Amino acid sequence: MTIKWVQQDPLVMNGEPFCYGSRLTVRQLLELRSNGYDLTRILKDHPELRVLGIAAAYVYAAGAKERYAGFFERNGSLRGPGFSEAEAARLPAQYRVPGIVIKAGKAAKSVA
Repeated sequence: MTIKWVQQDPLVMNGEPFCYGSRLTVRQLLELRSNGYDLTRILKDHPELRVLGIAAAYVYAAGAKERYAGFFERNGSLRGPGFSEAEAARLPAQYRVPGIVIKAGKAAKSVA
């Protein structure tokens, strides 16, 4: 079974995109990140979330910049701390996006 990590349903959370298995919306995760929450703190405060789900929410936001414009810096990266390179190393390649998932200014290493 393939999990769709970010889901949207008009009957759930007023149609706001949310993370699979939780009641946290993409917007709420972006608010936490922009307020300085790193991956460790988000997972500590919300153990129902998964690392992959958080990364998917960040990538989803990058694909909907007009909806989440207030969470992006002028250079196009998301505000706040992203994943460290070590945290991102275990993610599938499509989620290792510098400035979006990985802390701004850090380059992702490609894995063959």
